[in-house]
Amino acid sequence: MVRPTQQLHPRREPVPVRAAATVLLLRDSEAGIEVLMTRRSATASFAPGAYVFPGGQIDAADALAAARLASRRPTQDELQLTQAVAAIREGFEELGVLLARHADGRFANAEDIAALDRSPDAPVAFAEQCAARGLALACDQVFTLAHWITDRDLPKRFDVPFLVARMPEGQVPTADESEQFEPCWVRPADALARHDAGSFFMIFPTVRTLQRLAAYASVDAVLAACAARDGVERPLWTSCPRAGLLRGQDARYMEGEAPYGELALVCPDGQLLHALDWQTERAVPLLRNVQRLTAPNPSAMTGPGTNSYIVGDAATGYIVIDPGPDDAAHIQRLWRATQGDVRMIVCTHSHADHSPAAAPLQALCTATKPPILGLSSAATARASARFVAERELRDGERLALSGSTPGGEAVTHTLRAIHTPGHAANHLCLVLEEDGLLFSGDHILNGSTTVVDPPDGDMNAYLDSLDRLDAVCAAEGIDFILPAHGYVIGSARTAIAQLKAHRLKREAKIALAMKKLPEGTPDDWLPLAYDDVPERLWPVAARSLAAHVARIRQLASAAP
Repeated sequence: MVRPTQQLHPRREPVPVRAAATVLLLRDSEAGIEVLMTRRSATASFAPGAYVFPGGQIDAADALAAARLASRRPTQDELQLTQAVAAIREGFEELGVLLARHADGRFANAEDIAALDRSPDAPVAFAEQCAARGLALACDQVFTLAHWITDRDLPKRFDVPFLVARMPEGQVPTADESEQFEPCWVRPADALARHDAGSFFMIFPTVRTLQRLAAYASVDAVLAACAARDGVERPLWTSCPRAGLLRGQDARYMEGEAPYGELALVCPDGQLLHALDWQTERAVPLLRNVQRLTAPNPSAMTGPGTNSYIVGDAATGYIVIDPGPDDAAHIQRLWRATQGDVRMIVCTHSHADHSPAAAPLQALCTATKPPILGLSSAATARASARFVAERELRDGERLALSGSTPGGEAVTHTLRAIHTPGHAANHLCLVLEEDGLLFSGDHILNGSTTVVDPPDGDMNAYLDSLDRLDAVCAAEGIDFILPAHGYVIGSARTAIAQLKAHRLKREAKIALAMKKLPEGTPDDWLPLAYDDVPERLWPVAARSLAAHVARIRQLASAAP
């Protein structure tokens, strides 16, 4: 866990969330599924002028109504039932749509709706009005699609399920003309296109929900997807987005999207302070004791460029991890970012975008003469990936920086080496022990899959190293991975599990291709196993395919 003293920004407690519920009323059309949306008042305190789904805060009366006046499915729990009541009530108050049925199964009609008081402060509670007309709230027709928790940086926050229900036949939505205006039926794809064009403003959760809803062909398909699984009803996804700055504008992301982990590391309380733009001119602070300087070598293989990490501070001096390619401007920037006070240079492996800058950087640091540490390249390394460490790092060896702050407080930053062969025979990772950070080199990347290129790369070793890193993260509570390419990765163990699953899924496709074409060659298997990868990337994929083929054959030969 990151030490609070190393966080860049003073903590600010996010605003507490309020319980709410929203409902997506759906219908089928010849053009596809449509959803009912409405425009919020321009003076609303939350999302003014935005097109939304009807919804609002959950009232105490909603729980009472859930217990007495609502129909339910056996798999709906009490909270889900209360949320459904709140969504039905809000849909009625805002748009005059009533998800309620008579005892004979008929949905409420225009006469029923006209007889009820839609005002939120009606003298008789909504559910009681329904009961007086013999109507039971049709909560059994309301399903949970998603669970959204408002972004931590916003001044008003809600904990809200996005529910779905089929629009009752014969009912016509009518806005209350105070909170909601202009109800309209719209296909998700059309709403998204109009939003992109600037004529249909929507907030982030609405956009993301419509993007996923657009994948369904019918209302039945949506409701089936939301049905109970293993006897339990749960949302298809849960998200509390995070926001950063991109080109000076706020940009929001869900869990699993590339910048999310970095935003969680730099601004754990959700403050909108961290710039996500990739640039190579200056080091980007991630913590008080960790900076990232990206080399100017973007490509299909390196993404935005190779990340050089600077660990330490003015009191302790610095360790540079992966100084990068032999680029004079990048090396000068590393020197300036450390004021030349580099105590050690560590290369995670020998590839040409990671280690060549080590010697030139060392030469610049005349006052400290930092040693170049790592693992020398094996005989299997390509000629372009030769590297000789001045000292070989032992597995588990610790590299410590120590000093005192101007106030006399002792400061220590300790990196521990973990040998992780696989991507390269001489690959290693580093753990910053005091802050629970894993520097993964090329073993784990954000946004792409590591190439395993035999003979220096070995798929068995790669997967074994993944397992080892997972065990380290589990034992030490490590939640953040700092890769050599891409943003910081959060939820470290989840990321490792997904990466391993992806590797094994790819291996299964390769094995299937080999079985289909037993007399084939890797060139024959490649189009079958990588049919989901752009053809321009196949030459690179062929390297990992060779590593998988070697592993498949090794496993087959070892089988009894």
